[in-house]
Amino acid sequence: MSDVDWGRFERPTPAWFTAAKLGIFVHWGAYSVPGWAEPTGELGALDDETWFRHNPYAEWYFNTIRVDGSPAQAHHREVYGGRPYDDFLDQWRAESFDPVELVGLFARAGARYVIPTTKHHDGITLWDAPGTSTRNTVHRGPKRDLVEAFASAARAAGLRFGVYYSGGLDWHVTDLPALDTHHGVHTVRPHDEAYATYAYLHVQDLIDRYSPDVLWNDIEWPDRGKHDRSCGLARLFSHFYAKNPDGVVNDRWGDTHWDFRCSEYQAYRESESGGAWENTRGLGLSFGYNQNEDESVTLDARGAVKHLLDVVSRGGNLLLNVGPRADGTLSGLQRATLEGMAQWMSVNAPAVHDTSVVPSSVASPSDDPWVRWTSDAQGVTAVVDADDEVVLPLHTDAVDVASARTLLGTSLDAEACAGGVRVVLVPGDPRATLPHVVRFSLR
Repeated sequence: MSDVDWGRFERPTPAWFTAAKLGIFVHWGAYSVPGWAEPTGELGALDDETWFRHNPYAEWYFNTIRVDGSPAQAHHREVYGGRPYDDFLDQWRAESFDPVELVGLFARAGARYVIPTTKHHDGITLWDAPGTSTRNTVHRGPKRDLVEAFASAARAAGLRFGVYYSGGLDWHVTDLPALDTHHGVHTVRPHDEAYATYAYLHVQDLIDRYSPDVLWNDIEWPDRGKHDRSCGLARLFSHFYAKNPDGVVNDRWGDTHWDFRCSEYQAYRESESGGAWENTRGLGLSFGYNQNEDESVTLDARGAVKHLLDVVSRGGNLLLNVGPRADGTLSGLQRATLEGMAQWMSVNAPAVHDTSVVPSSVASPSDDPWVRWTSDAQGVTAVVDADDEVVLPLHTDAVDVASARTLLGTSLDAEACAGGVRVVLVPGDPRATLPHVVRFSLR
């Protein structure tokens, strides 16, 4: 595998991706039928024993119910009598799924790209994938090509479209034991040539059918497939870029090639520096729908906007996940968050999209008061989670202090002071709720 020149794929990350700032991830599968996990904590903040035995990811239900002594296993026996996981595929009907309405909400919330899962670790594909026989959503359950539904809706809304694929794990095709450590995931994941070919043919089919702009692989790629021969990963990258020269791939293929790096909740934070990067997380603690999540573990609109601006101000994109229920609708909590983001974005999107990092010689972030900065050709913008009067950590010789205004054009009282610029924040258009936004022109 080491004979592949992965460097031949290196190129500047396409401008559309780094300008987009916000994408929506969609985790939807047979696991959405039980929709059950323990909301224990964020990835990167829990030890392995807690993480796997009390896994907060509902999309890992197939694995967690096989971990002896886990609450998920007890729940599965009590509620479902220990029935086979695949029964959930037949119970997953997607009867209220409206891709146009759903993707329209994503667009209003400020997303510029959409990435649904096409195959998660349970191995069920959301299109009629080669080699899956009837174990997919075209032949069972929803009886529909859900990948095509998302792709068509995304492009109709003017959004880029990507595909998530679990190349590293498939609990159905490969006979894996229950996973209970992260080390174990990478030790026992399938490495064989047969699975590598199976995965290759799936992703090639996704490229040929749906012309995605993003290939978002997860966990790793089978080691026996990391070559430049027939059905090799290098051939897959070549095929993808030939079909879509502006396409991008993430960094979860192994030590191969990537256009952007990924962090997840609090894990892999070392990826959040240098070059293009993306943070991903759910609105709650799970990616798949989890009936046990409430307001205490779910980002509201204010929290989601603040997380977005924290990521964007440091040069990254946010891939924010929603987990539809089995019928295809979002929970009231998740919908309320996206609607609140849409309200904020209707006024303040220029503080997010097509922006750059503000150098420390101009302004600095702060947590008290909470302030994050972005810049564009019009000047620098502060996103401020505070009310009334606030001192912004801004070098006054870099901006025209008197130019302070909202993105609605309302002038604000501002003056230089010790520590930066004192600004009086005033209520504006009722759409401009949540964190305030202040724009300054550069000198």
